[in-house]
Amino acid sequence: MACKFYLYKGRGTNSENGHLWIYANEIEKFDGEYENGDIIEVYNFRNEFIGKGYINDVSKIAIRIMTRDIHEEIDEDFFRKRLHAAWEYRKTVIDTSSCRFLFGEADFVPGMIIDKYEDYYVIQSLALGIDKYKGIVVKLLTNEYGAKGVYERSDAKVRELEGMEQTKGFLTEPFDTTIEIIENGVKYNVDIENGQKTGFFLDQKENRAAIQRLCKDADVLDCFTHTGSFALNAGIAGAKSVLGVDISEYAVEFSRKNAELNGLSETVKFECHNAFDILREWSREEKRQYDVVILDPPAFTKSRSTIDGATRGYKEINLRGMKLVKPGGYLVTCSCSHFMKPDMFADTIADAALDAKRTLRQVEFRTQAADHPILWNSDESYYLKFYIFQVV
Repeated sequence: MACKFYLYKGRGTNSENGHLWIYANEIEKFDGEYENGDIIEVYNFRNEFIGKGYINDVSKIAIRIMTRDIHEEIDEDFFRKRLHAAWEYRKTVIDTSSCRFLFGEADFVPGMIIDKYEDYYVIQSLALGIDKYKGIVVKLLTNEYGAKGVYERSDAKVRELEGMEQTKGFLTEPFDTTIEIIENGVKYNVDIENGQKTGFFLDQKENRAAIQRLCKDADVLDCFTHTGSFALNAGIAGAKSVLGVDISEYAVEFSRKNAELNGLSETVKFECHNAFDILREWSREEKRQYDVVILDPPAFTKSRSTIDGATRGYKEINLRGMKLVKPGGYLVTCSCSHFMKPDMFADTIADAALDAKRTLRQVEFRTQAADHPILWNSDESYYLKFYIFQVV
């Protein structure tokens, strides 16, 4: 019989309203025995069933709800149904040649991410309770979704908050971990072993397509280019010149190989610079101007405690970026930090425009691609804010 956990009166309202997390300070008591990682039952103070999920008392997020059905077992059939629902959704909303196959809580499988790169899959397990089901998931991906290989990239620091070690490696027979994909007509080599996250930022797929119409015959600057994805979309759209900048020499070399793969080496160039330093330096050069400036930085904050510093960082790069845009040109800017809320990000950009003495005309606002769905009961699933402005 499953161990039963009971929440304090006045606590757990979010979980009753659909959120999948229950924090340690919401739990009043429990009845029975458990080991961390076990599936347990959760009840409110009135003894009303809320859901079943896995427990980890090491983590501040003590319980993650897997099902609201008290009779549903967390077994192979459970994961078969969850993966099927996730795949059917993605076939409807996005090109699935390479995509996020499973987005944790937003696909009702908390703690697990699966990215698909052609016929190869990368699993990221971020919580103790979900870790024990990796074998089932690998079996399903292989037998039912044609996986030629599965690699694990559970090397995120958040695992340490769960009392777990970071880990990565093959979950099937080894294979070449550099995989060629095509997205928006652009070819990429994706390094799923050593690249950031699971090797590629799939969440910007539709945003990368959106910048193509701005870039024909344009001079383009792409800051924080990573593997060159925005720069290459500009190049394939017919840009006159593209310069991608990244602080990582590894990223720059990888970007150059991707440019070569697309026959764009003459148009799309990459240089290794600290984007903060170079934006400050170049924005002071009157003759250095671009038709399109793209700012796609890493998350400047991963907690509420560092929001002030992040805000200063976002303001700085946007102010400098605007100064580099020719009058009538375009600024593409985004934030991938969940803690930088949409209104806060918008206010920061507005402050930067004021200081830069430039006027912004919004072309469009976008979020993450549809394979990274935003679950309204779980605002942690909403993190990417993406703007295109005309700068006058």
